[in-house]
Amino acid sequence: MTIGKIISVIDDDENVRIAIEGLIQSLGLQARGFASAQQFLDSNVSSSTACLITDVQMAGLNGLDLHSLLISEGRAPPVIFITAFPDERIEARARALNAIGFLSKPFDAQTLVQCIHDALARASGGSG
Repeated sequence: MTIGKIISVIDDDENVRIAIEGLIQSLGLQARGFASAQQFLDSNVSSSTACLITDVQMAGLNGLDLHSLLISEGRAPPVIFITAFPDERIEARARALNAIGFLSKPFDAQTLVQCIHDALARASGGSG
């Protein structure tokens, strides 16, 4: 199976989502934005996502639970978590889920770019 180069961005804050999508597109990559985890799951993009960037705290299914679900289904892409409410306990859970990054808003764009490159390398290289 060939992994697509789609970076899926899930954040209920539209401004953050649009900004991240623009950054991804400036790297020459394809971005798809979703306002909720459920919207992402309902899309046809989840199977071709090479990297998932998701907010931790959202209404409904949160980012950590979404990634746990994808892991249990055997279809979890490399993930980068972002949050406006950093918490050591939540970060530890994210790291236990093998997250590429755990970034606190506002974060440095270059840090996110490096995480994206790391995620794509993991997605194409196989091991994680």
